[in-house]
Amino acid sequence: MTMTTENNDVLVVWKLDRLSRSLKDVLLLIEKVEQAGAGFRSLTEVIDTTSPAGRMMMQMVGTFAEFERAMLRERTQNGLDAARKQGRVGGRRPKLKKHQQEEIVNLVNSGQKNAADAARLFNVHPATVSRILQRDKTS
Repeated sequence: MTMTTENNDVLVVWKLDRLSRSLKDVLLLIEKVEQAGAGFRSLTEVIDTTSPAGRMMMQMVGTFAEFERAMLRERTQNGLDAARKQGRVGGRRPKLKKHQQEEIVNLVNSGQKNAADAARLFNVHPATVSRILQRDKTS
Protein backbone atom coordinates (compact mmCIF):
# COMPACT_ATOMS: atom_id res chain seq x y z
CA MET A 1 0.00 0.00 0.00
CA THR A 2 1.41 3.38 -0.98
CA MET A 3 0.54 6.38 1.11
CA THR A 4 1.09 10.05 0.37
CA THR A 5 0.85 12.40 3.32
CA GLU A 6 1.48 16.00 4.19
CA ASN A 7 2.52 17.52 7.51
CA ASN A 8 0.09 16.86 10.35
CA ASP A 9 -2.05 14.36 8.38
CA VAL A 10 -4.02 12.04 10.63
CA LEU A 11 -5.87 8.82 9.86
CA VAL A 12 -9.13 9.08 11.81
CA VAL A 13 -11.42 6.13 12.50
CA TRP A 14 -14.60 5.92 14.55
CA LYS A 15 -13.44 2.83 16.41
CA LEU A 16 -10.33 0.67 16.06
CA ASP A 17 -12.32 -2.49 15.26
CA ARG A 18 -13.88 -0.63 12.30
CA LEU A 19 -10.41 -0.34 10.79
CA SER A 20 -9.79 -4.11 10.95
CA ARG A 21 -10.78 -7.10 13.06
CA SER A 22 -7.25 -8.47 12.96
CA LEU A 23 -4.68 -7.03 15.36
CA LYS A 24 -1.89 -7.92 12.93
CA ASP A 25 -3.57 -5.92 10.15
CA VAL A 26 -4.19 -2.94 12.45
CA LEU A 27 -0.57 -2.88 13.59
CA LEU A 28 0.73 -3.13 10.02
CA LEU A 29 -1.57 -0.36 8.83
CA ILE A 30 -0.70 1.96 11.70
CA GLU A 31 3.01 1.28 11.15
CA LYS A 32 2.61 2.27 7.48
CA VAL A 33 0.70 5.40 8.50
CA GLU A 34 3.50 6.39 10.88
CA GLN A 35 6.21 5.60 8.31
CA ALA A 36 4.42 7.94 5.92
CA GLY A 37 4.69 10.67 8.55
CA ALA A 38 1.04 10.72 9.59
CA GLY A 39 -0.67 10.08 12.90
CA PHE A 40 -3.55 7.86 13.93
CA ARG A 41 -6.61 8.76 16.00
CA SER A 42 -9.68 6.84 17.10
CA LEU A 43 -12.71 8.97 17.92
CA THR A 44 -14.17 6.60 20.55
CA GLU A 45 -10.97 5.28 22.15
CA VAL A 46 -8.11 7.16 23.74
CA ILE A 47 -5.33 6.15 21.38
CA ASP A 48 -2.29 8.31 20.68
CA THR A 49 0.24 6.33 18.67
CA THR A 50 3.01 8.84 19.27
CA SER A 51 3.68 7.66 22.84
CA PRO A 52 4.70 4.21 24.14
CA ALA A 53 1.67 4.13 26.45
CA GLY A 54 -0.60 5.04 23.53
CA ARG A 55 0.84 2.24 21.39
CA MET A 56 0.32 -0.23 24.24
CA MET A 57 -3.27 0.94 24.65
CA MET A 58 -3.85 0.60 20.92
CA GLN A 59 -2.52 -2.97 20.97
CA MET A 60 -4.75 -3.86 23.92
CA VAL A 61 -7.84 -2.42 22.24
CA GLY A 62 -6.92 -4.26 19.04
CA THR A 63 -6.46 -7.52 20.94
CA PHE A 64 -9.89 -7.18 22.54
CA ALA A 65 -11.49 -6.37 19.18
CA GLU A 66 -9.96 -9.53 17.71
CA PHE A 67 -11.12 -11.56 20.73
CA GLU A 68 -14.64 -10.09 20.47
CA ARG A 69 -14.82 -11.08 16.80
CA ALA A 70 -13.67 -14.64 17.57
CA MET A 71 -16.27 -14.95 20.35
CA LEU A 72 -19.02 -13.69 18.05
CA ARG A 73 -18.04 -16.23 15.40
CA GLU A 74 -18.02 -19.03 18.01
CA ARG A 75 -21.43 -18.06 19.44
CA THR A 76 -22.92 -17.87 15.95
CA GLN A 77 -21.57 -21.31 15.04
CA ASN A 78 -22.82 -22.80 18.33
CA GLY A 79 -26.28 -21.34 17.70
CA LEU A 80 -26.40 -22.77 14.17
CA ASP A 81 -25.26 -26.18 15.44
CA ALA A 82 -27.91 -26.18 18.19
CA ALA A 83 -30.62 -25.23 15.68
CA ARG A 84 -29.54 -28.06 13.34
CA LYS A 85 -29.70 -30.56 16.24
CA GLN A 86 -33.29 -29.45 16.85
CA GLY A 87 -34.10 -30.10 13.21
CA ARG A 88 -34.27 -26.50 12.05
CA VAL A 89 -32.92 -25.70 8.63
CA GLY A 90 -31.62 -22.28 7.65
CA GLY A 91 -32.80 -20.26 4.71
CA ARG A 92 -36.23 -19.30 3.56
CA ARG A 93 -39.11 -21.72 3.18
CA PRO A 94 -39.72 -23.28 -0.21
CA LYS A 95 -42.29 -21.39 -2.27
CA LEU A 96 -43.93 -24.64 -3.37
CA LYS A 97 -44.99 -27.50 -1.15
CA LYS A 98 -43.79 -31.03 -1.92
CA HIS A 99 -47.07 -32.06 -3.62
CA GLN A 100 -46.94 -28.96 -5.85
CA GLN A 101 -43.38 -29.80 -6.88
CA GLU A 102 -44.47 -33.36 -7.70
CA GLU A 103 -47.37 -31.99 -9.75
CA ILE A 104 -44.98 -29.79 -11.77
CA VAL A 105 -42.75 -32.78 -12.47
CA ASN A 106 -45.76 -34.85 -13.58
CA LEU A 107 -47.18 -32.08 -15.81
CA VAL A 108 -43.87 -31.45 -17.56
CA ASN A 109 -42.78 -35.09 -17.84
CA SER A 110 -46.17 -36.15 -19.24
CA GLY A 111 -46.01 -33.39 -21.86
CA GLN A 112 -49.18 -31.63 -20.65
CA LYS A 113 -47.22 -28.43 -19.93
CA ASN A 114 -43.80 -27.10 -20.76
CA ALA A 115 -41.59 -25.60 -18.03
CA ALA A 116 -42.60 -21.99 -18.81
CA ASP A 117 -46.33 -22.84 -18.68
CA ALA A 118 -45.88 -24.73 -15.41
CA ALA A 119 -44.05 -21.71 -13.96
CA ARG A 120 -46.95 -19.40 -14.92
CA LEU A 121 -49.51 -21.88 -13.58
CA PHE A 122 -47.82 -22.02 -10.16
CA ASN A 123 -46.79 -18.35 -10.18
CA VAL A 124 -43.07 -19.02 -9.84
CA HIS A 125 -40.01 -18.08 -11.86
CA PRO A 126 -39.07 -20.48 -14.68
CA ALA A 127 -35.72 -21.05 -12.94
CA THR A 128 -37.65 -22.49 -9.97
CA VAL A 129 -39.32 -25.01 -12.25
CA SER A 130 -35.97 -25.85 -13.88
CA ARG A 131 -34.44 -26.45 -10.44
CA ILE A 132 -37.35 -28.74 -9.46
CA LEU A 133 -37.01 -30.72 -12.69
CA GLN A 134 -33.23 -30.97 -12.32
CA ARG A 135 -33.59 -32.23 -8.73
CA ASP A 136 -36.10 -34.83 -9.93
CA LYS A 137 -33.66 -36.11 -12.58
CA THR A 138 -30.87 -36.59 -10.03
CA SER A 139 -33.03 -38.33 -7.43
